[in-house]
Amino acid sequence: MSARSGRTVRDLRRENRTAVLQRLYFDGPLSRLALGPAIGLSSGSVSNVVAELVAEGLVEEAGSVDSVGGRPRTLLRVSPASGSMIGVDVGETRIRIELFDLAFNELARAERPLSTSETDRHARYEVALVVRHIQDGIAEVLDRAGVSADRLLGVGIGVPGIVARGGRDGAVVHGQTIGWDAVPLERLLRESDSLPPSVPYCIDNGAKTLGQAEMWFGAGRGADNAVFVLFGSGVGASVISEHMGSGQSVEWGHLTVRVRGRRCRCGTHGCLEAYAGAEALLDRWREAGGAPPEGTDEETALTAMLAAAYPPPGAGEPHDEVARAVLAETAEYLGAGFADLINLFQPERILVGGWAGLQLGSRFLEDVKAHATAYALRHPAARTVVGLGTLGPEAVTVGAAILPLAGFFARGGRRAEVVRDAPVPAWRAALRGRVAR
Repeated sequence: MSARSGRTVRDLRRENRTAVLQRLYFDGPLSRLALGPAIGLSSGSVSNVVAELVAEGLVEEAGSVDSVGGRPRTLLRVSPASGSMIGVDVGETRIRIELFDLAFNELARAERPLSTSETDRHARYEVALVVRHIQDGIAEVLDRAGVSADRLLGVGIGVPGIVARGGRDGAVVHGQTIGWDAVPLERLLRESDSLPPSVPYCIDNGAKTLGQAEMWFGAGRGADNAVFVLFGSGVGASVISEHMGSGQSVEWGHLTVRVRGRRCRCGTHGCLEAYAGAEALLDRWREAGGAPPEGTDEETALTAMLAAAYPPPGAGEPHDEVARAVLAETAEYLGAGFADLINLFQPERILVGGWAGLQLGSRFLEDVKAHATAYALRHPAARTVVGLGTLGPEAVTVGAAILPLAGFFARGGRRAEVVRDAPVPAWRAALRGRVAR
């Protein structure tokens, strides 16, 4: 049976369930009486949908509120224990795997370090090793939390590079800076894991998952147009706006900032990442005569550089002029890069995340903002707020775990039945229809 708009009754029921779940998730607890006007449904429709969701364990009572001249109204919320999601961050120095309940309480965490070998940076991202780390980490967090794989709504994964979809391979990763050329990551994970076939893998660019996390739960809430900068060993960005649906990752780190400039990890010359990524920043310090600590990972080395450039008051140590000069030059490069984002996208906000972004942002974000204002067009620059993300170093894993949750909502709280060959992943549709504010 079809509705006049071409949608079936089943479609309408799913949309009503989705509307109730999303409204309760972002704005709950709410009473049945408040739900109707909030989502545009009659009281009878709300009662029917809520009854279904309560019977399935997806919605539960959460206290009551007094009403004027009547009985107290029961409040409802999405049950945090009705499902779990896993978020994976394939980062520069480690792979982080986190298991969450529906309220994003962390149930378990596992980390798998990646090699920091200077002789072959691509070796740390050897595909079979990364796949094994992800699978072992998934098994570990499920075991630690005592959660059955059947309870999973899905596994979300944030990766460096461009993610393409289509065909039987599912998500294919083009990660030029890490040596990945059309890696069929989704198929490789599915071929050798022990998860039920109905548990989807949702794979996307790490900067985009960071942005989605900040939009739902962090500093991006309430914005219609924001750019999120992921600053780690390299740099990347994502744009989320009302015109771009679920958003778009942009290879911002590979904008040319100096013709015939420094060689970048991608193989070309003069990219922003060749000057502003943490790896390049440490290399430039070394080349200028600085002394980054040997045998440490990039996070430790960057901490040492900041301490050398800006020793704590009372330490009695002179600051490292070379380190300070390199950092000042980096702030200008980043400011010019921010100006490009302002001129191209005219965002309400530019928000900085990633382990290096959080370290450096607290030290010289004001300098970056000053350079961005100087390089950008005055009108859009005056309307853009630049700041730090608020979700910390876990933002990528939180955003990755949002992907299967969004798909669950898009299906009206139904678990996935068919994973392969879906033309448009359900989680992408749900991100386009987000209601977080």
